[in-house]
Amino acid sequence: MAKKSAIERNKKRKRMTDRYAEKRARLKRIIHDRSTPGTARFQASLVLAKMPRNSSPTRIRNRCALTGRPRGYYRKVDMSRIELRALASQGFIPGMIKASW
Repeated sequence: MAKKSAIERNKKRKRMTDRYAEKRARLKRIIHDRSTPGTARFQASLVLAKMPRNSSPTRIRNRCALTGRPRGYYRKVDMSRIELRALASQGFIPGMIKASW
């Protein structure tokens, strides 16, 4: 089980990303648009740099929904490999069985 503080910090980052997503996208469009003047693009980059770091989507860490484990994460099921195997062995995931050979 991951530390509660790490899980809560990640939730906070997700909330901040959602809150600032539209503003960040607008600023990035201005920065990458070559038809806008250089001074406007530079001002947009300064405004983007002053935004909170945790509002960037790259700072979000994929974590298991059940335990908060950051490694061995499967995006399709939103959980770690350990929990996925445990649930599959108990028969809670339809169509998934433990491999044996």
